[in-house]
Amino acid sequence: MRIQYMFLPMLAASLLIGAEGIEYSGVMVTVNTAEKKQINYLIERKIPAICKKVPINNEMLWTGNFANPKVPEACKSTYVHTKGKLQPLQLYDDLETYGELEVLAFIKKMQTNDNLLLVDSRKESWFNYMTIPGAINMPFNYFKKRNNYEFHFEYALKYLGVTKDKEGWYDFRNAKTLLLFCNGPWCSQSPAMIHALREIGYPVEKLKWYRGGMQDWLGAGLTSTRKSEAKR
Repeated sequence: MRIQYMFLPMLAASLLIGAEGIEYSGVMVTVNTAEKKQINYLIERKIPAICKKVPINNEMLWTGNFANPKVPEACKSTYVHTKGKLQPLQLYDDLETYGELEVLAFIKKMQTNDNLLLVDSRKESWFNYMTIPGAINMPFNYFKKRNNYEFHFEYALKYLGVTKDKEGWYDFRNAKTLLLFCNGPWCSQSPAMIHALREIGYPVEKLKWYRGGMQDWLGAGLTSTRKSEAKR
């Protein structure tokens, strides 16, 4: 298979230059909705004022159900654990895994670089309910089961800058750099999409993975697209 690659320098290190404090200063993102409206989000870490008075010590953080009874409800995050299998820290040795600060830095750089895409790999209903501001939706099953979703798969590849030559080989020279995520560190949807992209030859240096996904994003107090949080 004739696949051509364009070398990209290590993106994570360059993204984090000057990123100190980005969780508090925030990143402004404009999102285009399905109704052709624009919503502005300031992605930031939201810490209620009352929470800043809670001392950081073992008793306050880890008592009982992970919080001392004295900790205000506004300072707690809750999760529902049902099914799913915890993912490893690295899917591949040569694939970069991002944390929240790297994601914020990526989003900030994305505002002036059309070759960077934040990809929510969950199905549409999940995306519409809530996602990270600035993300686009490309459901993982379009890639994992590409023979069943041929039209959606080919359309998605064109959006990602991937073309085919006259002989039908994929050309990745203009492929965009993707940062993929799903519901959390137990979610298999973004890993499935990454595996599928690698199967067709997508350059690994153009793939990044946010393992923590929506669970870690919300747990860190970062902005989502839930309507109650939209800043118009």
